[in-house]
Amino acid sequence: METLEKIEFLGNPLTEWGIALFYILGSVIVARILYRIFSNRVKKWTEGTETEVDDLLVDAVEEPICLAIVIVGFWLGYSHLNFEATDEYVAKVFDIAVVLNVTWLASRVLNSLIGYMLNHLSDKNQHSMVNDLAPILKKTIGFGVWTLGIIMALGNAGYDVGALLAGVGIGGIAMAMAAKDFVANIFGGITVFIDRPFRVGDRVKVSGIDGTVIEIGIRSTRIKTLQGRTVTIPNNQFTNTVVENVTAEPSRKMSIQLGLTYDATEKDIQLALDILKKIVDDHEQTEEDVTVWFSGFGDFSLNVNCTYYINKQGHWANTPTDINLSILKEFNANNLEFAFPTQTVILDK
Repeated sequence: METLEKIEFLGNPLTEWGIALFYILGSVIVARILYRIFSNRVKKWTEGTETEVDDLLVDAVEEPICLAIVIVGFWLGYSHLNFEATDEYVAKVFDIAVVLNVTWLASRVLNSLIGYMLNHLSDKNQHSMVNDLAPILKKTIGFGVWTLGIIMALGNAGYDVGALLAGVGIGGIAMAMAAKDFVANIFGGITVFIDRPFRVGDRVKVSGIDGTVIEIGIRSTRIKTLQGRTVTIPNNQFTNTVVENVTAEPSRKMSIQLGLTYDATEKDIQLALDILKKIVDDHEQTEEDVTVWFSGFGDFSLNVNCTYYINKQGHWANTPTDINLSILKEFNANNLEFAFPTQTVILDK
């Protein structure tokens, strides 16, 4: 019987195939064990520490490290086999895999650390520009890391990166001509961050859309309308369109016009004015600037007006509702009747 050393498959002895399979399966098993250790032991240990950085780092490195073990196992396994026709190409594949895995590790670590720092800064200042720039900054850094990693991987694989970049540059000119709207949106996004006409969480009105800003991107801005729909607006519109920031207003002006019946006396009118002023003055979500007056004689009513302002803490709908219900209650309690359209017809006999 032939020994295993003499039996060949695809030009390699079965013993070498067995060793290669041992390295590959062994690396997968070791990676799985290490992943469980990270999940069950290391993470529990880091959760007991005071800082959050170690938790983020452990979560960032566990998967790339496990993948690195698998890559090493495949490389050790393949090194026991001899394929002269493909050795050069496989070596390039492993070089690319190593560089991309290191890039993945660097991207995850940087993303975790930068996210932690940005969250720490935003917690100190709720209205900081960091809140708006955080998602864009993380995406930009991630894109830069991956771009650098891919260029290094191609260089290690033997490609002429300089010539490739030169070709990309020439093609980029043609792409820029075709993507002028995209570029305009990018510059519009930069303008939004510099001028800061609104922030995330502000209620704005732009191009007939009324809603709350939920995300400011480098190309577009997402707004959740009052109907609950999400609208995406290209940033170049903010440079050519009037943007009304409703949240930025110091207070909101509200007006009330009430009509009393012509049966009302002078004392009734004065009582109505006093009730209006007291209700608005006593409400905690209104400014001190309150004006009430007897505005004139209508066709079928004696008109009483009130102008007041809702402060920043007040709600544009709930505050007027509270005030109007209080007015209705007090007017009914004091027998002040509201007028409605009437007409008197006099017939001559």
